[in-house]
Amino acid sequence: MTPAPLAARLSVPGGPLFFPVTAYGPDGSVDLDTYRTHVRRGVEAGAAAVFACCGTGEFHALTPEEYEACVRAAVEAAAGRVPVVAGAGYGTALAVRYARLAEGAGADGLLAMPPYLVLAGQEGLLRHYREIAAATALPVIVYQRDNAVFTPDAVVELARTDGVIGLKDGLGDLDLMQRIVSAVRTEVPGDFLYFNGLPTAEQTQLSYRAIGVTLYSSAVFCFAPEIALAFYDALEAGDDASVGRLLDGFYRPFVELRAQGRGYAVALVKAGVRLRGLDVGEVRPPLHEPSEDHVKQLAEVIERGYALLEKEPEDTK
Repeated sequence: MTPAPLAARLSVPGGPLFFPVTAYGPDGSVDLDTYRTHVRRGVEAGAAAVFACCGTGEFHALTPEEYEACVRAAVEAAAGRVPVVAGAGYGTALAVRYARLAEGAGADGLLAMPPYLVLAGQEGLLRHYREIAAATALPVIVYQRDNAVFTPDAVVELARTDGVIGLKDGLGDLDLMQRIVSAVRTEVPGDFLYFNGLPTAEQTQLSYRAIGVTLYSSAVFCFAPEIALAFYDALEAGDDASVGRLLDGFYRPFVELRAQGRGYAVALVKAGVRLRGLDVGEVRPPLHEPSEDHVKQLAEVIERGYALLEKEPEDTK
């Protein structure tokens, strides 16, 4: 763990948040050398943080032993240059186990994902995340999506919980998020963090930014860091023309292609990493590989995205 508090390091990121894919070898086992290369390249390309073994990293497909090895490898590859946050999930007992494995492997924090399958009430969800937060000294970011959706009052209670530093939203209900931000701002003054965690978050980040959510995950950074950085920089600079050009010419086509298959939020990203020259292997079941035609379309979208970076703004007038 680095001595600097995770919340302080994330509050002024200076770049996209990197969610690396997990690399597998030809036999399907975890390829730690390739994984370290993937993480190291991302850090060197300008990532502000590494979120290891989360959704894009196929947390669901890893054994505890593989998980611990990957988190440790991510910490080694990051080498203290940026914080490493590790995913943790399933039921409360297993989530606590993963949290402790992450702490032992040197992670700087946790992204606590929804509990496995159950549709719990707010009281039960709060108990779940409080137990995760109490299990280690690691700061916790709670991931809202699917079966873990919170009322504003529940997020106020999370913000009051020792160790919980933020909320990542993968639901996309902006009305709810606005009420959450307002409630926490009113009831728990401080620096509680919010993240846009929707797939291909750049597509919705203009809207999230309008309600004060400036942090976002970037799956595109895995395979096209230059495009992701160009978008991030344009957004920070208020360069609406460049933002619009990248949304229209790259992000929208990518999102529309991603919608062509279930699980493509991970499988298509992994295909993109391979297309860019790093063999990270295929996804594990129950996910499946994109079709040959979809991979071809992905290559074309990536090529168009990079071509946009070579154009001056006046070229698009």
